[in-house]
Amino acid sequence: KNLANVRYKQFSQILNNIGENEGGIDKFSKGYESFGVHRCADGGLYCKEWAPGAEGVFLTGDFNGWNPFSYPYKKLDYGKWELYIPPKQNKSVLVPHGSKLKVVITSKSGEILYRISPWAKYVVREGANVNYDWLHWDPEHSYEFKHSRPKKPRSLRIYESHVGISSHEGKVASYKHFTCNVLPRIKDLGYNCIQLMAIMEHAYYASFGYQITSFFAASSRYGTPEELKELVDTAHSMGIIVLLDVVHSHASKNSADGLNMFDGTDSCYFHSGPRGTHDLWDSRLFAYSSWEVLRFLLSNIRWWLEEYRFDGFRFDGVTSMLYHHHGMGQGFSGDYSEYFGLQVDEDALTYLMLANHLVHTLYPDSITIAEDVSGMPALCSPISQGGGGFDYRLAMAIPDKWIQLLKEFKDEDWNMGDIVYTLTNRRYLEKCIAYAESHDQALVGDKTVAFWLMDAEMYTNMSVLSPFTPVIDRGIQLHKMIRLITHGLGGEGYLNFMGNEFGHPEWLDFPRKGNNESYHYARRQFHLTDDDLLRYKFLNNFDRDMNRLEERCGWLSAPQAYVSEKHEGNKIIAFERAGLLFIFNFHPSKSYTDYRVGTALPGKFKIVLDSDAAEYGGHQRLDHSTDFFSEAFEHNGRPYSLLVYIPSRVALILQNVDLPN
Repeated sequence: KNLANVRYKQFSQILNNIGENEGGIDKFSKGYESFGVHRCADGGLYCKEWAPGAEGVFLTGDFNGWNPFSYPYKKLDYGKWELYIPPKQNKSVLVPHGSKLKVVITSKSGEILYRISPWAKYVVREGANVNYDWLHWDPEHSYEFKHSRPKKPRSLRIYESHVGISSHEGKVASYKHFTCNVLPRIKDLGYNCIQLMAIMEHAYYASFGYQITSFFAASSRYGTPEELKELVDTAHSMGIIVLLDVVHSHASKNSADGLNMFDGTDSCYFHSGPRGTHDLWDSRLFAYSSWEVLRFLLSNIRWWLEEYRFDGFRFDGVTSMLYHHHGMGQGFSGDYSEYFGLQVDEDALTYLMLANHLVHTLYPDSITIAEDVSGMPALCSPISQGGGGFDYRLAMAIPDKWIQLLKEFKDEDWNMGDIVYTLTNRRYLEKCIAYAESHDQALVGDKTVAFWLMDAEMYTNMSVLSPFTPVIDRGIQLHKMIRLITHGLGGEGYLNFMGNEFGHPEWLDFPRKGNNESYHYARRQFHLTDDDLLRYKFLNNFDRDMNRLEERCGWLSAPQAYVSEKHEGNKIIAFERAGLLFIFNFHPSKSYTDYRVGTALPGKFKIVLDSDAAEYGGHQRLDHSTDFFSEAFEHNGRPYSLLVYIPSRVALILQNVDLPN
């Protein structure tokens, strides 16, 4: 509690300092309005940079024939530099839209460095060039948003997406392709939130968007900024909110087209020396205590909210930010000494509190999610209580548990208590996003759940014309069960990585030297679900109906489930949530007639979801017209119970039909 007070005090102190020195966080977070290069109302140009280690700063480009020194910036206090170029006599545009620019830095050691402004809004790689070019983005007509932001959903069902790999063709897909072809699928599947990866510009495609070079630029490899705005706007028109995967945990080491060595020193935006480098990621680490770094990062958050109308963020690499050891070589046991002590980077934590404060002050309906593997307490508690201010955290132990079970245990040795513990082990009032697998599990070197289950048979036996082999049967049944129990029991939100909902075969691998720059594994084969002769459609149908049922019944926004049974011998798990009765039989071969299951509710029950149904590739062993009546017969600590037939490898949801909906 004392530490929470200390953290809140540090946050308040910096917020007050911002108020006294900058006129408040509202003004402070609009750095992009003055920094960078801007066309003035009079037709002139105003430019501003922060380059504390520079000897001189100049602007050059197509507009002045690339003369490096004809437009020097004037030195201001605190390492800032500014330049005003008056308009031409004929009032024509000084720097036309799409023309190339560079900031020239002369360093203290006499070097002449060509740099891209950290505030650049559009950068492209042309032809066979190694580095990106900075293009002045000032279109005559910018995209006008037509739709308002949807209200914050009570339940979060997230479709984690990457624009570039969203087509089945061996190429980088576009914003336009995603808008026209993928958004309708996401809507149909019942997801109400998209988490967009790899949007902030990154020079290296195979970094999956995690080595950022230009923080204010939407990646040009998929299209223009205006086309990204159209994507977000179209999602909004469908009632889908869009979160940005924001990477403020580190930055690319590139200096020619990144932030590194911007002013000719190894510090500027980063810590100098070893503290400024992440050994595992080979990237630079921000100096979160620096005033101008705070301005840059908070303005970056605001830019994506205001310019592109994102509805919030998934913060990447929070564990690396929170600790000086960056989580490397650490197994977190949950002992409080691991979260409070000198190993915690309090400056980084304060930055995250400021970012959450800004996001929720500007747009109270926006959502922030923390990717933290350490389980830092109070990360999702309100800032006023000394918490981090996030809305949700990712339940990162759940996918690990499924992979461990699939890799190391026979089905008959799966421990029901262990599964339930992993799915329910979360702190009271800290909301979690549950997922069976995300992009992490799909990457080369690992395998998706579907591939762990069915492996090589996916190449030969996914056609409905081929035999329904034991491997494919097991794979299809467990794939659905794993998803439903994770969805129903694991959190207050649910996440799925694109394509995994239908058991996308193989893995993800971006074009790189090691695979001869191949796009073969950097694509998503959505057409597999449209083919009536393939079994992928069964998994797709189940995912859709599971999401739509959640939309109707709202179990994600209901209190945690009451688990009435986890029977090791029978391999049965039963729980109640949102007035629904969930029943899972993980036994590979045993079915149970007249199995007694406890419930809190009297009355008549009907099956509302059955993984064994024909449209989900099941064996149709249950009659959906059956009425189940609960009687006042206490069972497993519940006042009522009912008898139900539970076939092997089946997941069921029963709903009490006597209750008003």
